[in-house]
Amino acid sequence: MNKPAMIDFATATAVGAPLAPAQPQALHDLVPGEARDSLLAVHDVLRRRLPLGPLATYEAGGGSCSVLPPDLLGRSRVTVVDIDEDQVRNNTYADEAILGDVQAYSFGRESFDLVICYNVIEHLPHVDAALLNFRDALKPGGLILIGAPNPRSLSGVVTKYSPHWFHVWFYRTIRGIRDAGLPGEPPFPTFFHPLVTLPKLQTFAAANGLEMIYRREVESPRYPEMRRRKPLFAALVDAGTAMLNAVLPRGTDVRRGDYHVILRKS
Repeated sequence: MNKPAMIDFATATAVGAPLAPAQPQALHDLVPGEARDSLLAVHDVLRRRLPLGPLATYEAGGGSCSVLPPDLLGRSRVTVVDIDEDQVRNNTYADEAILGDVQAYSFGRESFDLVICYNVIEHLPHVDAALLNFRDALKPGGLILIGAPNPRSLSGVVTKYSPHWFHVWFYRTIRGIRDAGLPGEPPFPTFFHPLVTLPKLQTFAAANGLEMIYRREVESPRYPEMRRRKPLFAALVDAGTAMLNAVLPRGTDVRRGDYHVILRKS
């Protein structure tokens, strides 16, 4: 049962979590499209692959909502580690919230059934260190769920090479998120370590005892969002992506700005 959090920022640890009902909004926040369909498929894989009964779940980077469906979240004891004090403070579903760096923070070996790293690795300068920490914290057969932007997509290139103020402008003006850029609110600065690129991530995983059992590149949810909120702007972007796809190698789709991956520990 959740208990009120006691966050000790001096020692970078917390015991318990805020008293609040679990409200996993991640799926509801995704407009209909490929990203939402893929997350539903991810839920099915997790249900099939995770053990029955209570689950030990580590969320690396814990925002205000979980990507787990209610049935899995309900039987999970969730431990969150996040470097942002506001994110830790605002978390409502974790049983334990820890202020710390997922690249350096380590747990006892074979502590968790599931590690979730969703929209996080693009913000890390040392993705390799984080992934090895996740692997070591997993029980044999445990899973790592990663959701991340595709650096080789149009949105990935724009995100990587544009200044942070532009990201804030996009969130506020195009997405309509008034609090964007305020303390504890996305968008956060990005690094795009080479391992965020999907083929390199798969190679690194295989070399370190992690089998990729699910992989799907999807159209960034920003596209259906724009089509709904800013149809003229979206039409211009869609026309631009169509032109790029026409001149790039066959099979390339620069709209595929996100991916979901599930890794299994041997």
